[in-house]
Amino acid sequence: MRFTSHAAIAISLAAFGSAAAQAQAADPAADGAESAAIDSEIVVTAQKRAESISDVPLTVSALSGEALKEIGVDEFDEVAAYIPGLIVQEQSPNNPGFVIRGITSDSGSAQIAPRVSIYYNGVDVSRSRGSYFDLFDIERIEVVKGPQATLFGTASTIGAISVITNRPTPEESASASVSYGNFNAVQANAVVNGGTEFISGRLAAVYKYRDGYVRNIGGQPGTVSGNQVGIEQDDLNGVNQFGLRGSIRVNPAAGGHIDFIATYEQQRNPGTAFKSGTLPPTGGDTSPYSFAELGGSPFSESVLGLPKLGLNREVYDANLSIEFPIGDAWQLDSITGYRKFDSLEVFDADGSGLFFLEFAEDAKGQQMSHETRISYDSDRFRGFAGFNIFHEEGTQGVPFSTDEGTYIACAPFPAFAPVQAVLSGAQGGANPCYSAPAGYTAPNASAILTRGAASIIPYSSVFENGGKNTSYSVFADGTAIFGLLELTAGLRYLYEERQSTYFSRQPGSQVFAGLGVPGVSLLGAVDTAGQTFRASDDFDAFLPRFNALYRVTRDVNVYATISKGRRSPVLNLTARGPRAGETGPQPSLTIVDAETVWNYEGGIKGSFGGFTGSIGAFYQDYSNFQTSLITQQDTVDQNGNPIPAGTVIPVNAGQATNFGIEVETSYRVSRALRLFANYAYIDAKIGEPAEGTASQFSFQDSRFRLTPEHSASGGIEFNADLGGGTAIFFTPTATYQSRVFFEVPNDPSTSQDGYVLVNLRGGVTFDDGRYEISGFARNLLDKEYLIDAGNTGGSFGTTTYIAGEPRLYGIQLAARF
Repeated sequence: MRFTSHAAIAISLAAFGSAAAQAQAADPAADGAESAAIDSEIVVTAQKRAESISDVPLTVSALSGEALKEIGVDEFDEVAAYIPGLIVQEQSPNNPGFVIRGITSDSGSAQIAPRVSIYYNGVDVSRSRGSYFDLFDIERIEVVKGPQATLFGTASTIGAISVITNRPTPEESASASVSYGNFNAVQANAVVNGGTEFISGRLAAVYKYRDGYVRNIGGQPGTVSGNQVGIEQDDLNGVNQFGLRGSIRVNPAAGGHIDFIATYEQQRNPGTAFKSGTLPPTGGDTSPYSFAELGGSPFSESVLGLPKLGLNREVYDANLSIEFPIGDAWQLDSITGYRKFDSLEVFDADGSGLFFLEFAEDAKGQQMSHETRISYDSDRFRGFAGFNIFHEEGTQGVPFSTDEGTYIACAPFPAFAPVQAVLSGAQGGANPCYSAPAGYTAPNASAILTRGAASIIPYSSVFENGGKNTSYSVFADGTAIFGLLELTAGLRYLYEERQSTYFSRQPGSQVFAGLGVPGVSLLGAVDTAGQTFRASDDFDAFLPRFNALYRVTRDVNVYATISKGRRSPVLNLTARGPRAGETGPQPSLTIVDAETVWNYEGGIKGSFGGFTGSIGAFYQDYSNFQTSLITQQDTVDQNGNPIPAGTVIPVNAGQATNFGIEVETSYRVSRALRLFANYAYIDAKIGEPAEGTASQFSFQDSRFRLTPEHSASGGIEFNADLGGGTAIFFTPTATYQSRVFFEVPNDPSTSQDGYVLVNLRGGVTFDDGRYEISGFARNLLDKEYLIDAGNTGGSFGTTTYIAGEPRLYGIQLAARF
């Protein structure tokens, strides 16, 4: 199960303040202190202090909340279309993937650490199944690229995405917006704010609904799934979600402030459109862009947890931050966070109407963290030091449901060949699963194998991996100022305790028991006989960074950075059968070494006349590059333990390098007209395999997943005052990305050629912006493209494909009070 996005390249406010429209509507009404003039420099806190983005000796891109409203962006994948080198997968809130400079962080395993840090109001929320949240009522988004050892709490390997929500203000204000679009899309946003100089509060809410854009005939009368499963499914890739956030700010008389923020979000989305490339829907074809037939399981609710394909997810988040000045130069900052998520997603991995590969992912987790930091700021020196404690624990359960006859008829495993031959012979030599023009023969398999006693032989199993991780770190970072030159050095020491758990219930097949071979697990995994295996270890690391900034002129800066990043080792714990002298199942532990990267980058930032822009280049050198592989056949791990086909395993792919260039430009032609264009080049490939790596785990010369070599975007921003408090705006944009591969090792059949998407937003405002009517269109030319290919089904002989969004359009009304 893997999720991808078409987002390619982006635009930072360092380059252009605000930009172009995406189709999904966001609340454009500002409430409270919506600020800056369109050309004002954005202020960021990537280095734990407020400073102009042009003065940060790092590659940082940012979008203010005002800009997000202007361009109609309120989803991570939409934001990624404005940030060079950032791609966000968002087919399902349960399974987002964040990619910075070609490095993907999307594993759902509770045993594997993320690579990209996601920060929500200063707290790390990077655990994949808990990292998605809606972007409503946002102050700003900062994307910091490259390893950020001393700047972020859990030492992000390759970069960080930091989202800061709007804080309460004393002024009384409110805003609301509502939009309607094709596929019955409805979105409503509302914000209420007010208080006193001492204490103020803010309440923000969002609701989104959209029918699925992939028609699903699963379960309808007369279809394969209607006959075998009998549950009518919803259309796929829809939206049904709600978010609520309450914020309180206290301003003590002694100075500083205290912020408490509580957030609740839920999703009840329909299923994801994994469409088979080999098994067509009844009366249809295998094109990813036509209707689908994903039938699910007749035992979906009892075995998988939900009555239909879809997602049931809830997230709870609480955050307490304290900022307290100590004299003129010193400041104490403290931030404490708690987050809990509970996410259950049922998906059809074979992408067809057959009762074949029906899975769920049941992910649960909670985390607690605290950071205290003291900082100093003067004309000659500034810096900070502190400590961080982070604890998380969670599980990922994967229930499985199938019909034994269908599974044996369709799964391409050598052990099933003798039974498949019997099934073929009983049906006149036809393929035991599917063949044209004969159609589906797999639904007959259970009846043939039981001589008519049963039309379905239900089979179910489950495995669950778990992780409990605690990290402790201390850090310090200082910048010496020598006139036009600033030199920075920082270091973080990290100590972590990691524990992995594994449980598996894998019943024996009734079919094979009838053939005299009892105890055969259909998935090939080992049953742990009711036991939960555990393994633990501890690790530590020193992670430095060095930066230099030189002010060439008042308007032009150059910078250089060297930094080290690290992804924690993986305690990959599963189970194996007994060896000589052993009885019962045994734990199987493979330790995947810590992935490390040295990052070297430099660039120039400038702003003069109507032009603003930046250009940067980076080189990254990886050791023990970690990647995930879905095994295509039965194999063994480095310890000789068997790994069944279809298993997702972490692999040490050895060396890897990554070179890239990122360019952001903007030119203001006049007060009413701005032009912008951006480009990124990324040459990211896996190099020499680790010593002793088996040939099936050697991926030399494969490009990183989801990483286009070239990506670009550009557009026009037009705003005109018509007088009398009335204005019009119009923002067309286009994005491009070159070919991407969805799997490692690369395979042309699971890739997407380059494509261009065109988006448009425009409208009119009244009463000096108090009211607004606007229209939007995303993928205006209705371009067909893929956002994923391969997935779990590929390991079982039925590669699945997910189509990107078609043309989405609508109208929006907004007001502020």
